[in-house]
Amino acid sequence: MDDKNHFLVYNGEKEGVDTMEWFDTAILLVDVFVVPAILLGFGWGFMKKPPQDINGSYGYRTPASMKNQDTWEFAHQVCGRVWWRMGWLLLALSTALLAWMQTRPGGERTNWLMGILVVLAEGAALILTIIPVERALKQNFDKDGNRR
Repeated sequence: MDDKNHFLVYNGEKEGVDTMEWFDTAILLVDVFVVPAILLGFGWGFMKKPPQDINGSYGYRTPASMKNQDTWEFAHQVCGRVWWRMGWLLLALSTALLAWMQTRPGGERTNWLMGILVVLAEGAALILTIIPVERALKQNFDKDGNRR
């Protein structure tokens, strides 16, 4: 098979048009949209039907959220709202960035790097959502898990 026609190989000199091969585009789409999709899906799920029982395998699990059933349910409500909002925000920002990446001249040379940076930033945003949830727990419960 000729490298020029193989779907894994980019041909950047395609009559002066800056494009990415379909496979590269598909990988970039998955990379950029997987974190917002996770946030939206789990955010909706935590708001509507959080895990029933405190467990060590599924859910928002921190020492403060696992004190008792009340802290567990409260943490999932707050986490669900934060993830839902963050998911929509990241989806909008990722879509805008992806559109910009596809239109800029010479972008095909750095799109893979931009995709990695977007995924890392989205992962950092996911981790940073711990802050508002833990703050809400601290404001509403004492150190033993009793409501204030």
